[in-house]
Amino acid sequence: QVQLVESGGGLVQAGGSLRLSCAASGRTLSYYDMGWFRQAPGKEREFVAAIKWSGTSTAYGDSVKGRFTISRENAKNTVYLQMNSLKPEDTAVYYCAADSPRWGPLPSRVVEYDYWGQGTQVTVSA
Repeated sequence: QVQLVESGGGLVQAGGSLRLSCAASGRTLSYYDMGWFRQAPGKEREFVAAIKWSGTSTAYGDSVKGRFTISRENAKNTVYLQMNSLKPEDTAVYYCAADSPRWGPLPSRVVEYDYWGQGTQVTVSA
């Protein structure tokens, strides 16, 4: 069992930056691959980024490549999402998620993750 809590969301101007954090409790995050997803009103939950348990491999959704960076500090039981060059279309609720490590590519589908945080709102104004 692992519990996840996101923080760091808020209001930001287009072109600005924001860093989201996901803190875990109940079990160390080193047991899990981690992902970030986002969901805008009326839209499906969208894959943003993922990182292996060891931090040695990452993956990104096409819409955020070159702008967002996922990282983790297992000793602090925390995963981060650094968001730069933000656009109004980045506005969404952002969720972190945990999945037991698996062979092959990092998972990018909602159904592949077992544990989810409550989400944090990110709003980007034009």
